[in-house]
Amino acid sequence: MSDDSLVRALGYAHSPGNAVQRGLRRVAGTRFGAAALSRTLRHADGIVGRRTQGRHSAASLATGLSVLTLTTTGRRSGVARTSPLIATPLGDDLALLGTNFGQSSTPAWALNLEANPECVVGYRGLEVPALARHATPEEADVVFDLASRSYVGYAHYRERIGDSRRIRVFVLALAR
Repeated sequence: MSDDSLVRALGYAHSPGNAVQRGLRRVAGTRFGAAALSRTLRHADGIVGRRTQGRHSAASLATGLSVLTLTTTGRRSGVARTSPLIATPLGDDLALLGTNFGQSSTPAWALNLEANPECVVGYRGLEVPALARHATPEEADVVFDLASRSYVGYAHYRERIGDSRRIRVFVLALAR
């Protein structure tokens, strides 16, 4: 990895998780689990984030997956918007999948990145400026494969979405 590695700047990596965490990852990827999480996770993440001073989220504690924060600029409002997300290391960069828990709508953070690719990525109390770009089709396939190894839910979400919408895949690099 080079000196401009976003992965290294944040120290971002997933743990394999213990048996309970791996089980929760499987449940979270089901239709029922994803529906429940899409409604509750952001609230639980806010509580856990405040109590741990940004070092953890509800999802990271429950699943053992590393959860970062992505701060984008609202495409309509111009206001900073922060979303907790699971990223996939891709060489020196981090990749994000706009699956939105397998729902029919594209997540707002993805639309915000399309409008303004400048963002801030936070992880365990560190924040760094980053620049997003759309993944190439080849990169997107690699990202889905890598992401599904850590969290099988991505494969389920992709299957549920099918051809109903385009899943945005972004590659984030350290801003220079």
